[in-house]
Amino acid sequence: MSTKSQSTDHHVIGIISDTHGLLRPEAVKVLEGTDLIIHAGDIDTPEILEALRTTAPVYAVRGNMDKGAWAHDLPKTQVVEVGEVLLYVLHDALGLGVDPAAAGFSAVITGHTHKPSISRRDGVLFLNPGTAGPFRSLLTVALLHVRGNSLDAQLIELKPQLVSR
Repeated sequence: MSTKSQSTDHHVIGIISDTHGLLRPEAVKVLEGTDLIIHAGDIDTPEILEALRTTAPVYAVRGNMDKGAWAHDLPKTQVVEVGEVLLYVLHDALGLGVDPAAAGFSAVITGHTHKPSISRRDGVLFLNPGTAGPFRSLLTVALLHVRGNSLDAQLIELKPQLVSR
């Protein structure tokens, strides 16, 4: 993986989910300069992924709202290797069919609930970036900093700009 980071052992991963067909410019601004972007599902249109790919390489999983031929090519789960860590990505945490610690995953990244959260269980980081889509008053994305085998996640609240007509 090529990185934009100054240090080869520090990777910055942009995490977004539940865009539901809307890619907010405020979300793109946060994701600029990241080494890669993970979309945890409910994308709704392939144009969202195309737009994100102009910022960084994108890994995405299919959410329950992702329908149509374009979505069939998206995996339901994905393992992303970043430096020394393995990230397990799926849309709905209820579908987690593995013990992430036993499987060697450093983090589990999900979406679906539209509720941003960061927690740790059995040494595994669980990260849900919330929603950056059109449905909620709380709009968030996340940044995941990977340094060696250490992970540090932060949630970033988006402040949508009012559009005058």
